[in-house]
Amino acid sequence: MIKSVAVYAASSTKIDEKYFIAAHKLGEILAHNNIRLVYGAGNVGLMGEVATSVLLNGGNVTGVIPQFMVEQGWIKNDLKDIIITRDMHERKSTIEKLSDAMVALPGGIGTFEELLEILTWKQLGLHTKPVIILNIDGYYNELLLCLDKMIKENFMRDMHKQMYVVIDNPCDLIKALSTAPKWDKSIRKHAQI
Repeated sequence: MIKSVAVYAASSTKIDEKYFIAAHKLGEILAHNNIRLVYGAGNVGLMGEVATSVLLNGGNVTGVIPQFMVEQGWIKNDLKDIIITRDMHERKSTIEKLSDAMVALPGGIGTFEELLEILTWKQLGLHTKPVIILNIDGYYNELLLCLDKMIKENFMRDMHKQMYVVIDNPCDLIKALSTAPKWDKSIRKHAQI
């Protein structure tokens, strides 16, 4: 049963409104399904939007942020549950440990890095949790094509496509979480080609 979801998302404030609408809807869905949001504790961009939406809809949020970001004033101040880490590595590890599943909203290189790292951990059998890519308006199309090329050219196995589920609308999240292919730690033996 999914009780908490990590969300990786943009901190940019200059992106198209359609991404903010999707982030807001995702927050509503998490709150209405009693799923705790675990995220990077940011106060702006899609990070801030999804957290604000969860809180506005009576949901629970845990923010995880490294000390240097707190010092920069990047923390969302109305969070009641905040974990401050030493660095980015501890932040990512803590978010993974606190979450039953991961969702990637559109974002920049930080979001891509988090998504690809959590997929790498899954490929290596370090976790077996669902990973959902929220492909708003085709944002992740090129990355998905790149992953397909990795499989086609034998950098990954075809079975590794089962590590993630792609949805186009936040409204499909709950179904995606419940129908995501099961992943077993023993599959790590297939990490090598």
